[in-house]
Amino acid sequence: QVQLVESGGGLVQAGGSLRLSCAASGRTFSSYNMGWFRQAPGKEREFVAAISWSGGNIYYADSVKGRFTISRDNVKNTVYLQMNSLKPEDTAVYSCAARFEDPLATAPNEYDYWGQGTQVTVSS
Repeated sequence: QVQLVESGGGLVQAGGSLRLSCAASGRTFSSYNMGWFRQAPGKEREFVAAISWSGGNIYYADSVKGRFTISRDNVKNTVYLQMNSLKPEDTAVYSCAARFEDPLATAPNEYDYWGQGTQVTVSS
């Protein structure tokens, strides 16, 4: 079992920044790939970013490329999502997820464990 707990969400003005954290416990954190997803009201969950177990392979959704940065610290068992130049359309509940198989994946159903999510609201 893996437990994932997100933090760092909040209310920010357009153009601002937030840093989300996802703390993991349970199985060895360094052995699995991690992803960030988001879901806005009335919309399906969408892929944001993913990072391999070693940190050597990273994917981003086109909508966040150049603005968001995913990283991980395998000593602290934590994955991060640095979000800069935030836009109102980034407003959503952001969740982290763990995947034990390779390669990196962008589909929600390819992930094995999920956190409860943290709300990010960007005002215009």
